[in-house]
Amino acid sequence: MTSSSHEVSVGARLPDWVMADVRAERMRVTSAIHRDPNPVHWDPRSTRSRGLDGRVINQGPLNASYLVNMVMAWRGPTCLRGLHVEFDGRICDGDHVTARGVVTAIDPMTHVATCEVWLERLDGSRPVVGTARVDLSG
Repeated sequence: MTSSSHEVSVGARLPDWVMADVRAERMRVTSAIHRDPNPVHWDPRSTRSRGLDGRVINQGPLNASYLVNMVMAWRGPTCLRGLHVEFDGRICDGDHVTARGVVTAIDPMTHVATCEVWLERLDGSRPVVGTARVDLSG
């Protein structure tokens, strides 16, 4: 974790955070916890019947959590001041995704950085993109 906001500048890359194997088991547990009845998150037959390849689809909150993990690994557990994400594609079991980010602005008064963040597949596609506001003062 960086100790000072002075060490961070616009254009700095956040350290990558890797989820090398998105797992269907985690999706089933998350579905149970959230009481999410949508079978696309836990039943391969459901995705096959919808013309997909039978891999279950990761929930949005799990995808967002990968971005949160990246930011917190970089600046600590209390640094996140805001997160906005857009889901432009699906992440499915067996996918390898990397959370990445770059600092796009720093407010010198509050020491809060605005960061473009995204999940990237091995093919370079970005199914989840967003903006994080990160406190650099900690």
